[in-house]
Amino acid sequence: MNAVISVLVHLFIQLPIMRYGISLVCGIALIILAPTLALSALITMKRAGTNVDPAKPALTIVRGGPFRFTRNPMYLALCLVQAGIGFLLNDWITLLFVVPLALVLHFGVILPEERYLEAKFGEQYLALKRKVRRWI
Repeated sequence: MNAVISVLVHLFIQLPIMRYGISLVCGIALIILAPTLALSALITMKRAGTNVDPAKPALTIVRGGPFRFTRNPMYLALCLVQAGIGFLLNDWITLLFVVPLALVLHFGVILPEERYLEAKFGEQYLALKRKVRRWI
């Protein structure tokens, strides 16, 4: 939804980021990276034997794949898609829609998930938090 709104705003207001050729390359790179990251996280979670759907209970703490460098690779991928759209459109306003998306994910999804995981897994999850960053 965030991406759709940002593209609609782009139709009325445009503030270029840089020369379009460079912006296009950045956008394409992010649009390729984001689903690659998300798919890698999905595969890693399935292999670890836990639920991918955040509404279902976590069955284990996942430490492999992209979870080695971010505790939230799928949410990071969503932000990368939004940034990629901003670069593809070469538009600051569309790019800056990453900020509200990240804030909604952080406060509305990630923090409640972290409280749940701490309560369920205790020290095992706290050790992961000390080792791996929340975003990147």
